[in-house]
Amino acid sequence: MTRLRGLAWDHRRCWGPLDASSETYCAGNPGLEIEWDRRSLYEFGEGALGPVLGTYDLIVFDHPFIGDIADGELMVPFDGHLSLEQRRLFEHDSVGASWRSYARNGRQWALPIDAACQIASYRPDLLERYAAVPSTHEEVLELGRRVRRDGKWLGLPFVPTDAMCLLLTLGDPQENGEEFIAREKVQQAVAQLRQLAELSHPNSSKWNPIRCYDHMIAHDDVVYVPFAFGYVNYASKADRPYLRFADVPTPRFAGALLGGAGIGVSAQSKHKQVAIDYALFLCSPGYQRGDYVKSGGQPGSLAAWKDAEVNDFSGNFFSSTLATIEASYLRPTHPGFITFFRECAPHAAAAIAGDMPATELADRLNRLYRETRQGQPERSVA
Repeated sequence: MTRLRGLAWDHRRCWGPLDASSETYCAGNPGLEIEWDRRSLYEFGEGALGPVLGTYDLIVFDHPFIGDIADGELMVPFDGHLSLEQRRLFEHDSVGASWRSYARNGRQWALPIDAACQIASYRPDLLERYAAVPSTHEEVLELGRRVRRDGKWLGLPFVPTDAMCLLLTLGDPQENGEEFIAREKVQQAVAQLRQLAELSHPNSSKWNPIRCYDHMIAHDDVVYVPFAFGYVNYASKADRPYLRFADVPTPRFAGALLGGAGIGVSAQSKHKQVAIDYALFLCSPGYQRGDYVKSGGQPGSLAAWKDAEVNDFSGNFFSSTLATIEASYLRPTHPGFITFFRECAPHAAAAIAGDMPATELADRLNRLYRETRQGQPERSVA
C-alpha cells in the first residue's frame, strides 16, 4: 500500500476538489491511499515551508516561495517528468502568468492548480440601485459617495497581507529599477487607497477577502469592492444573496496582483513519481473543468476559464474577470521575497489607515527590497 499525504490551505476552494479527487483517483490506482491535511491561509501565503516538507509528499503553496524552493531545491522539478507536448499544453493552458510563476533557474518547480488575482466584486441586487459596474477610480469614488448617502459602504479588505497586495496592484512595481516602487508611485497609490478606505466599511481593516465576502452575503450594507482576491465559491451559490465579480477599475484592467496556488512535490517524498502522476491528474484540463470546479475549486486551466458550462455554473465568474487576470502582475520570485513581503505588510496597512506617511512607507519598502534582493541574481541554465 502506497500512502500519499498532501497539505492544502483551509478553504473549500482549495481542499474541496482535492478531497473529492481522492476516491476517484485511488479507484483507478489500486494500492494507493491519499490523505489531505489543511493549514491556514496565512501559513499558505507567508508561513514556513521547511517544517512541512519532511511530512508531506504534496504541498499547495503560493508562488513567491519559488525563489527559496529553487535556491534550496526543496521540491522536485517537473521538467524531467513532462514530455514536450505536456509542457506546451501547460504553457498554452495557463491563465495569465500562472505557469511562469512557478518557474525559476530554467526549471518548473510546481504546476498551477489554481488561478486568481485581485478583482472587483459586488452584490448585484444592491449595485443595480445605484449604477453600472465601475470601470475607473473616479467612478468607484462616485459610487462610494452615493451609497454612503444611504448608509451603505464600499468594501476594501486591508489586513496587512491584503494591504501589501493592494500596494503592489496600484504601485506599478519595477523589479529591476533603482526603486522597487518609486516614491511618487507609493504616494499616489496610498492616496487612492485612503480615498477608498474612507468610503469603505469600518471593519475593512480587519478583513481579508473571505471575511469581506462572508459579510457581504450575510448583510446588506456593502455594495461593491474594487480590489480583492476572487473566490468563485461566492458566485456559485444557487440561492441569494450571492456575489458577482468583475474586472478591476484600472486602465486596461492592468496591474491586479496575481495570486492562485501551485502544487509541488517535496524533494523528501518517498513516492515522488506517484505524487507527480497525481499532481498531473489534478491539473489536467479534463479534471479542472469537471469535478474540480463542481467541488468548489478555482482552476488554473485556461480551458476551464473559457468553458461555457463552467461559466454557467459559476455565475460567469471566469469570463467576467479573464481580462484582469490576463493582464495581472507577477510578483518577484527571488529568494527572500516572502521575508520582504511579510516585513512590509504591516507598514502598508498603517499607511492606508493614515497612521504612517506614504513617504516613510516608500523609504522602508525600497530599503527592505534592496536588502533582500542583494546577491540574489537568477542563475542562468545552459
